[in-house]
Amino acid sequence: MKTEKQLQIRYTIFESLADLPAEAQTLMAEAVAARHNAYAPYSKFKVGAAVLVGNGKIFIGSNQENAAFPSGLCAERVAIYQASTQCPDEVIKMIAISGTAEDPTGQPVSPCGACRQSLSEYETKQQQPIPVYFMGAKGHIIRTESIKDLLPFLFDGSLL
Repeated sequence: MKTEKQLQIRYTIFESLADLPAEAQTLMAEAVAARHNAYAPYSKFKVGAAVLVGNGKIFIGSNQENAAFPSGLCAERVAIYQASTQCPDEVIKMIAISGTAEDPTGQPVSPCGACRQSLSEYETKQQQPIPVYFMGAKGHIIRTESIKDLLPFLFDGSLL
């Protein structure tokens, strides 16, 4: 017997930064600023991320490449690990991501698979969704209400 199902996700598209809620505007501005500090001499693909925690603190990260490619780290993980290290008991309220290649486009840049998995760990830990905002160098911004919208069949500790 075979059962076929369809998966649907919900997301919101904002036409510009000005259309975002004020808190998300601030967070995305921090992600854009962090993007400029990325160390990406090999890929030329710069990413900035900003994480807002419950006490109002913002933690930023940018991707950090290395000639031994697996040794680098993505912006999202730099930011979220920093937040978890410095405010381990705070809820992660949201994350904003901005990424672009040398030739900027308006194409939104979503988190890679490893970052999705890392974000899902914290969403599972805090037992509440983490809204994810992401954009390219310019143009529209996408928001998902939860990392589960980007990683619907996530792997978590309940499977161990």
